[in-house]
Amino acid sequence: MATLLKVTTALAKVVPKSPRVQASVFTSKKWRSTSAATYQQTVLNIPETKVTTLDNGLRVATEDSGIPTCTVGLWIDAGSRFENEKNNGVAHFLEHMAFKGTQKRSQTDLELEVENMGAHLNAYTSREQTVYYAKAFSHDVGKAVDILSDIIQNSTLGENEIERERGVILREMQEVETNLQEVVFDHLHAIAYQGTPLGRTILGPTENIKSIKRDDLVAYINSHYKGPRIVLAAAGGVDHNSLVQLAEKHFGNLTAGYDGEIPLLHPCRYSGSEIRVRDDSMPLAHVAIAVEGCGWTNPDNIALMVANTLIGSWDRSHGGGENLASPLAASSAVANLCHSFQSFNTCYTDTGLWGVYFVGERLQIEDMMFNIQSEWMRLCNNATEFEVQRAKNLLKTNLLLQLDGSTPICEDIGRQMLCYGRRIPLPELEARIDAVNAKVLREVCTKYIYDKCPVVAAVGPTEQLPDYNRVRSSMYWLRL
Repeated sequence: MATLLKVTTALAKVVPKSPRVQASVFTSKKWRSTSAATYQQTVLNIPETKVTTLDNGLRVATEDSGIPTCTVGLWIDAGSRFENEKNNGVAHFLEHMAFKGTQKRSQTDLELEVENMGAHLNAYTSREQTVYYAKAFSHDVGKAVDILSDIIQNSTLGENEIERERGVILREMQEVETNLQEVVFDHLHAIAYQGTPLGRTILGPTENIKSIKRDDLVAYINSHYKGPRIVLAAAGGVDHNSLVQLAEKHFGNLTAGYDGEIPLLHPCRYSGSEIRVRDDSMPLAHVAIAVEGCGWTNPDNIALMVANTLIGSWDRSHGGGENLASPLAASSAVANLCHSFQSFNTCYTDTGLWGVYFVGERLQIEDMMFNIQSEWMRLCNNATEFEVQRAKNLLKTNLLLQLDGSTPICEDIGRQMLCYGRRIPLPELEARIDAVNAKVLREVCTKYIYDKCPVVAAVGPTEQLPDYNRVRSSMYWLRL
């Protein structure tokens, strides 16, 4: 009590009693604080990403921001791209089985331990990566790492749990079928990468889900969950040296070698083509058109990201009309070309898909396709410095906004460590974006878009979708 009185007395001496004077003191401090740090200083003051590699090849990467919570997770270089026709879907199946009990914890014990910590445990599977992560208080990092190591190394994979999850996954597949955007993008991959692992779905076909056995799950773990292909990433209030010690304790037994054949990432051939799933009973058509982009490490990816931002996205809830910055968005608003559209740049290790997905009525499809391809040709020939600069500013803003919170930062660390082998500092990324000018953007767009064979996937009332030969002939301009 005496201590509190001393502190209160001290504060009373510092802060004047007059309300007017007190307000001016705090106001001046506020203005001083907002003018103290510029954007460049803020970017440079972001905590560094520390990386340590264990003897077995597992990498530990952290960013310590000193907040009371943290996100810690395992990013594994293994997804549906590493499957074949017979076991397609096993990576996603394994993700479901991770939380169904281990040799140390039953499913109930695992759920109770996580809930008693006030933590969140989650996982997801993509075409090239599998991720398990936990969000918890900073003082519970040790418990979170213990749980994560337990579920990937000691899962029981019981027969009863496998049968139960089999039904859960089949219901999930039915739910995905109602998400038409997911359906269109699965079709887009299937025709862009025909007969290759990237052309298969992440969930796998129904017959595979019904036939996957425990041996398939164990074989996938033994083939892919190796030290050099795993990154233990953490962000928030986390000490790097302490996490390295936890990693050595819990993951030190992971092997780096392979018992059998070493799984390789085979190239996936791109094929320009189309698929139409016509259903005139549906009210709206869902259409995606794309060209082959580039992989994560290709330097052209930055220019494609700027071009992607320049095209942007739009839906009917947006205001602005013809005053929108994006020409395609302005045209969509004024001419009622669609209900919504969004550009995308989906990257993989050695390839990617760059394009536009839109939703529109049956009589809007042809005009929307014409405007999309006209905008693509304009980027290849007439992109201006002003609009490129605007897109670069918006891209930098979006990149910073996406890193708001420990979970997005942790995800960024894990993904970049797998894709680039390091985390690109924000000042370096900003410099790469600034290096893109209108000339560079036109050259890169010409390289990847101009006179290239696109892929088109459409679901719904697609009668007005132009013939593929017409779509292909709109990928170049003949002008005097």
